[in-house]
Amino acid sequence: MAGSGERAARTRDRLAALLADASAAVLGTAGGRAAGVYLRSGTPDVLRLAVLAGLPGPLFRSWWRLHADRPFPVADAYRLGGPVVLPNATETMRRYPQFAAGLPFPLGSAHVPVPGGTRPLGVLTVLCPASPDTGDELFDRGLLVRLAEGLGAELLGLAGGDEDAVRWDEAPVCVRPPPGRTARPAVGRFSWDPATSLVRADDRLHALLGRDPGALAGTADALADALAPAEAHRILAALRDTAAGRPPAAPLSLRARDGTPRLLDLWAADAPAVTGVVVDAGPAAFAEEAADPLPQGVLCLDRLGLIVYANPAAARLVGRSREWLLGRALWDALPWLTGPPYDDHLRAALLAPEPVCFHARRPAGDQGGPGAGDWLAVSVHPGTDLLTCTLVPASRMDPATGPAPGAHPDQGAEPDDRSMAPLYRPIALAIALTDAVTARQVSAVVVRELLPAFGGRRLAIYLLQERRLHLAWETGFPRGFLDPFEGVGLDTRIPGVETLTTGRPLFFESMAQLGAAYPGLALDAEVGARAFLPLIASGRPVGSCILGFDRPRGFSAQERTVLTALAGLIAHAMERARRYDSEAALARGLQEALLPRRLSAHPGVETAGRYLPGTQGMDVGGDWYDVVESGDGLALVIGDVQGHGVQAAATMGQLRSAVRAFALGDRPPDEVLSGTNHLLIDLDPGQFASCCCLRLDPATGRTLIARAGHLPPLLRCPDGRTRVLDVPGGVVLGVDPHARYPVTELVLVPDAILALYTDGLVERPGADIDEGIAALRLALAKAGAAAGRRGGTGARSLAAVADRLTGTARLAADRPDDVALLLAARHPPPSVPGRHGHRPAPAHGP
Repeated sequence: MAGSGERAARTRDRLAALLADASAAVLGTAGGRAAGVYLRSGTPDVLRLAVLAGLPGPLFRSWWRLHADRPFPVADAYRLGGPVVLPNATETMRRYPQFAAGLPFPLGSAHVPVPGGTRPLGVLTVLCPASPDTGDELFDRGLLVRLAEGLGAELLGLAGGDEDAVRWDEAPVCVRPPPGRTARPAVGRFSWDPATSLVRADDRLHALLGRDPGALAGTADALADALAPAEAHRILAALRDTAAGRPPAAPLSLRARDGTPRLLDLWAADAPAVTGVVVDAGPAAFAEEAADPLPQGVLCLDRLGLIVYANPAAARLVGRSREWLLGRALWDALPWLTGPPYDDHLRAALLAPEPVCFHARRPAGDQGGPGAGDWLAVSVHPGTDLLTCTLVPASRMDPATGPAPGAHPDQGAEPDDRSMAPLYRPIALAIALTDAVTARQVSAVVVRELLPAFGGRRLAIYLLQERRLHLAWETGFPRGFLDPFEGVGLDTRIPGVETLTTGRPLFFESMAQLGAAYPGLALDAEVGARAFLPLIASGRPVGSCILGFDRPRGFSAQERTVLTALAGLIAHAMERARRYDSEAALARGLQEALLPRRLSAHPGVETAGRYLPGTQGMDVGGDWYDVVESGDGLALVIGDVQGHGVQAAATMGQLRSAVRAFALGDRPPDEVLSGTNHLLIDLDPGQFASCCCLRLDPATGRTLIARAGHLPPLLRCPDGRTRVLDVPGGVVLGVDPHARYPVTELVLVPDAILALYTDGLVERPGADIDEGIAALRLALAKAGAAAGRRGGTGARSLAAVADRLTGTARLAADRPDDVALLLAARHPPPSVPGRHGHRPAPAHGP
């Protein structure tokens, strides 16, 4: 066992090293600011972040796990097997609003699947700052695809070709990006005399600005032009304000002529003379001999959040020695500078090109010493390799503005539970809930989004029906524990009922506290905390939500507020889902009543039809099919009404009745479509429909086909060749009263299979519909061959073909559209008297 464990550890280490090298290569060659690799995990359909390059893992914990069905670019790249490139924040918000809400920065990103055998092994992702007008040129898509392919090959090689062995179930490995520029940042000083307007600069400032020693002596205007010509007015105004005793609250963030970031700090040491320090916020560590004398605190962090430099002023302001600070992660060294809202500021500095400024308060009890309990103005300046963080005492803040509202870190949360703080944004849950329209989908979103955000392990949602609470969804509770609470009335004294009847959330920091408040209540654990939240929408009670934690914990005022707000969002989503569920049930009943219970039969023709409702939105749509006796032949019809729900189902029923009426009169298919088109326009339901209608003569195989905006039929010949029929068509029904529908004629030979279908069977997100039709054509060829081996295309075998063609769609967890399929096959007339005047087959003598 020990040997097996050592081998597993060595394999894990080699895998981590391989992933780290690949991520570093992406940053070094693709120009990204951060990169990572997601791999499959031991949990089905869950991807885990295996390596993160250029970013500190603790700041991005919310993105460590990702379900493959979530509306995120990584999930789509994995599920669809193709790159997802988002060149700017606008495109990200348009296509993935939930992802954009979690990282609301001017970012571009690319997500490329890592190929494996039957499906991707994972996804390679890269992030880069981007302006709103950045286009696809931000990333070299071909290069990223090649890097992903190379990584896939190496991963399979490491796993001995077993793609199922490539998985990750641990915290991500965080690696530093390859170094950027080798030039060291510079710090220069100058002094300015307001009376004479003369500036005197030291040699370091001359070197920083690329000037010869002594060349900068001159006026303030010359200095401002040399520092940042586009922002000269800000520099001059700051010089004048400082001379008047009003220094800036924080160092000025400037951009040199070539775009290099610079900091300018000013103070009046010997009024009215002004002293200034210019810092080139470059990518490497500060030159200690230059930065140590600065009056403001300066911290430098690498891109994993480790403190690599602290000047004496910073050590004094934070109450720690320089030796103690160096090499520690920021959230370990200065816990009061992390958590909400500071983590958002740090993420912005790591991912966005602009500096971030905010206010923070060092707690009075934190190591004591000077500055304890005081407010600090904090500025974080991004860089390729380093973040430069400046700290300025509160005495230099503008008294009119004061500290930022809500900037004080919440002291109610336990130090070990900082991850439990309300990092989760209510808007992110709101965006996720917009795509959930059934109670099942709402509950799934809550489990997927709410539990990871607050670290909960158990959740139950109860809905109110006829003054009783019924369990709608639960996860994490022991099997059978919730059974006694099913259907409890509103007069029962339990917290799940009382939170709803009183409208007040209930928070219990431990199970002992819960048991004391409700003696005799069955408890599912000896320890842990519980939150009971009322689900109330627009003043109407909807139900209650129970959130459970595995260990005792406190609930800060901010957490209670956020959880209560989230409960309101859930309640409104559940109320909307109830209406959808009711309408969906009505639509399903209507549609089941309108679809044919059996298809018209003929001894010379066999047919098979299949219908699958969608599993998203209203579940039911307007797809239908029918087989109608038409004179001596049969009319086969398939159609698709725009939209979903009761209206679509009702319109479908009207169209089906109209088509049957016209077809029973033995009209050719073009007249059937024209008559139905006029009827739909007269009804004016505000909807249109596509349709394909054909008339088949079983005796001769002569087939007439007309299309109204519908997909072309498929034909499988007896020899196995399968093709898409070239059938010219007219516009969809319900649009143009003068529309014409051309007729195409062909002969359906015995044992050939004709397939009519709707777009739900061939349309896939992110793929061209022609690819879906080609895939269906190939599947029809294979399914028809299998049917032939079982004995021709009789009723049972044609039904098996229909089942094979719809098998993948039937097993899909999410079908965005409904699916209809109609198959027909002709065979020689049987040797018994036929219907409709057909002669029996001639008898054969001995």
